[in-house]
Amino acid sequence: MFEYHGWISVRETAEVSETDDDAARLHEIVDGLAARIREIDSPYVLDLRWMNGEPFIHLGGFRNHHDPEIPAFFGEVGRRAPGSYGLLHVWDDEDRGRENEVRVLRLVRGQVSEDTETRLSPCIPVLEDPFTPSA
Repeated sequence: MFEYHGWISVRETAEVSETDDDAARLHEIVDGLAARIREIDSPYVLDLRWMNGEPFIHLGGFRNHHDPEIPAFFGEVGRRAPGSYGLLHVWDDEDRGRENEVRVLRLVRGQVSEDTETRLSPCIPVLEDPFTPSA
C-alpha cells in the first residue's frame, strides 16, 4: 500500500518580485506543470489551482503499490520552479526497512530532503494496532 498526502506552493524563485516578466515566467511554469499533471493524472488527488493570485498543487492518494511518479513529480516541481516549497507525507509498505514509517519529503528552494515523520511513526502501534490473527 502506498499512501501519500502533500501540497506545494509554486514559486518561480525565492525572491519577492512583481514585474510583468516575472508573472509571465510563472504562468509559463504553471502551464508546463499543468501539462505534466494531465500526463500523470489518476483517480487520486492531483490538483493545480490559483488561489489569491498564487499557484498551489495538492496531491493525495492511496494506491495498492508504490508509485515512483509521485515523489518524482514532487522533485520535478522544484526543478521547474526552484522557489517552490511544500511537504509530501508518504507511507509505503513496500519500502523495505521503512515500511513502518511515514516519511516526509520537504521541498525548499528546489531541493528535496527526506526524513521520518516522528509524529506518525512507527505506524504500528501509533496509527494501527499490531495484527493479531483470529483464532
